[in-house]
Amino acid sequence: EPSVHLMELGAEAAHAGLQVRDELSEKCQKLFLEFLEEFQDKTGDALYLSDAQELIRPERNTLTVSFSNIEHYNQQLATTIQEEYYRVYPCLCRAVRHFARDHGNIPPSKEFYVAFSDFPSRQKIRELSAARIGTLLRISGQVVRTHPVHPELVSGTFLCLDCQSVIKDVEQQFKYTQPTICKNPVCANRRRFMLDTNKSRFVDFQKVRIQETQAELPRGCIPRSMEVILRAEAVETAQAGDRCDFTGTLIVVPDVSAMAFAGTRAETSSRVTGKEGFEADGIQGLKALGVRELSYRLAFLANHVGPTNPRFGGKELRQEDQTAESVKNQMTVQEWEKVFEMSQDKNLYHNLCTSLFPTIHGNDEIKRGILLMLFGGVAKTTMEGTSLRGDINVCIVGDPSTSKSQFLKHVEDFAPRAVYTSGKASSAAGLTAAVVKDEESHEFVIEAGALMLADNGVCCIDEFDKMDLKDQVAIHEAMEQQTISITKAGVKATLNARTSILAAANPIDGRYNRAKSLKQNVNMSAPIMSRFDLFFILVDECNEVTDYAIARRIVDLHARNIESVERVYSTEEIQRYILFARQFQPKITSEAQEFVVDQYKRLRQRDGGGTTKSAWRITVRQLESMLRLSEAMARLYCSDEVHPKHVKEAFRLLNKSIIRVDSPDINFDQEQDDNSGNVNGHPVEAMDTDEVEKQEKPAAAKPALRMSFAEYKKISNLLVLHMQKMEQLDEESSLKKSELINWYLKEMESEIDSEAELVAKKNLIEKVLYRLIHYVRLTL
Repeated sequence: EPSVHLMELGAEAAHAGLQVRDELSEKCQKLFLEFLEEFQDKTGDALYLSDAQELIRPERNTLTVSFSNIEHYNQQLATTIQEEYYRVYPCLCRAVRHFARDHGNIPPSKEFYVAFSDFPSRQKIRELSAARIGTLLRISGQVVRTHPVHPELVSGTFLCLDCQSVIKDVEQQFKYTQPTICKNPVCANRRRFMLDTNKSRFVDFQKVRIQETQAELPRGCIPRSMEVILRAEAVETAQAGDRCDFTGTLIVVPDVSAMAFAGTRAETSSRVTGKEGFEADGIQGLKALGVRELSYRLAFLANHVGPTNPRFGGKELRQEDQTAESVKNQMTVQEWEKVFEMSQDKNLYHNLCTSLFPTIHGNDEIKRGILLMLFGGVAKTTMEGTSLRGDINVCIVGDPSTSKSQFLKHVEDFAPRAVYTSGKASSAAGLTAAVVKDEESHEFVIEAGALMLADNGVCCIDEFDKMDLKDQVAIHEAMEQQTISITKAGVKATLNARTSILAAANPIDGRYNRAKSLKQNVNMSAPIMSRFDLFFILVDECNEVTDYAIARRIVDLHARNIESVERVYSTEEIQRYILFARQFQPKITSEAQEFVVDQYKRLRQRDGGGTTKSAWRITVRQLESMLRLSEAMARLYCSDEVHPKHVKEAFRLLNKSIIRVDSPDINFDQEQDDNSGNVNGHPVEAMDTDEVEKQEKPAAAKPALRMSFAEYKKISNLLVLHMQKMEQLDEESSLKKSELINWYLKEMESEIDSEAELVAKKNLIEKVLYRLIHYVRLTL
């Protein structure tokens, strides 16, 4: 029959060392070469001519071709490449070789490859099946493990040990492949061959493991992973934590780990013991070998690697090789006009905060702190090579149900490279990096942890206080030096962890105790606490106005769709603006330098007076925090210089977080002196943080009129309740200040023993009233 005749001809041709012609591949090669030579850009120049001249350089061997250009040139060619990719790929590489040879001198042994970008459709890892083997695909995922780069044997030259014949160009099929038979007709050698490494061709080869992202994961499923094989120029283009698109084809490779031991996968489920007591294998002899040869698994052979979302931080929020001009060039005209309009917005600071967290009521100071964390400070390197971090770390401590986790979830969804993890469920290796053994090569490789995956992004750690102390110690280095050092199992490496940390923690007793300092309220070591730039305290208090506002917001969200929440700027606009603003590297002006020094001296004097209950002393780290926050403020307004107004806002935020929480006692004299300078223009928010924010640092120079916060709350509550009661009894008449003071002194008559105590008590009540009216701005 004809088919039998063709098979015989093919067998004879193979025995004679000839190759059967593949007409489809040859036609594709011819059309693809015509495409490279003829396809023109908008100006009428040959688009790939300059790329061909680049291929002459020794380090270049891959030509990147846009698949959309092929579709535009010849739809039939594009369809053939897509459906028969694995079959025609060698011919496409030969076409690139001819194209490069026509435009320059190239070495005869140099290999060339082609990579396809802009492939239209994208598949999920879960959707890959055996039906797609050999077709051109694009898959996306997050890189979780990278292996070292090795040389791979692509085409071997073998020496027959019987007749010394040389057999060239033996293609390797994903495993070491020897010639089936010696090409010498007289010699019948089928096994005894030796590889000639000098005449064989090798290519750079790297394996990476990718995993489904959280957004693609179906409900209740474990993330699936797949090994991706990178060759030539594609190696080292993807790092652990990157979310990338891989263009290539699905292949089947022998499962080496299953074939390494005879019969490991081919045994019956239960062992059978013979009469002599020996265990009998389920399948023995040649049958076991046959079953092992069928042990194959899917892998992905990629020719092109690109970021999942190349625009506006899909790969990373901060890219070292980008400038403000290059980011501007990536935008359309409308997008750039919007960014410029946002930069001119006088109320930008407030509008960004409300647009970033539209579903969370109040907590404006926390929103501002997180916003500045996303903009970040400027990372610097000293003359000696020491790195100074620019990333801002923020910690939120608060009672249950005060929207701590909501802040973390919002940031995880918003930031392009954010990792969310829980402190109790995370080990030191899971947060930093683990050393694991590869199943095939049995080498130790590094698997990235949460901080490495969030490199150049944000790592959100919930339940931070519930981490074991030994796990907290593991992130000391990552929070300050922004590196992770590993010395395990013969692997010594220092890895980058340039990430901002946003942590949420609960107080020790479940509720924040105002009578204690911050250090006594949280289960954290002092070194960890000092590495946070901002601490925010959320206290759940009964407040009729605030409770009504929060309940109204929550009911609105449930009654209406969350997407209908009003916001000034969309999420995409804010991402675009932050990416553009992060390209600025603001320098501190001389006026700002003097202002920073003055504010730092003021903090140190307050702290050193011995009249405060500080959680820790104000150190140089708080000075660095102020500088980072000032640089973030300058970036927010797209400024090249840090001015005193930026430092003032940074100092105010620092004062609202760390400083005020550290001193629960009230100093009336200091507040009266600083009232006009500190509070003007910054009204206190109507949310459960405002009572914490009322706490001021006392002066250190002179003895001041002070009282504990608990006593102050008790007196102020009594006064306010009496005023409300009098207002209800007689709405027309007004209550004088002297009448209110006399009423309180009469109530406290039993506790006053002398005239001096009466005068002191009267003076104290006047101070409380002054604070309620002028400082807290109480309105009834």
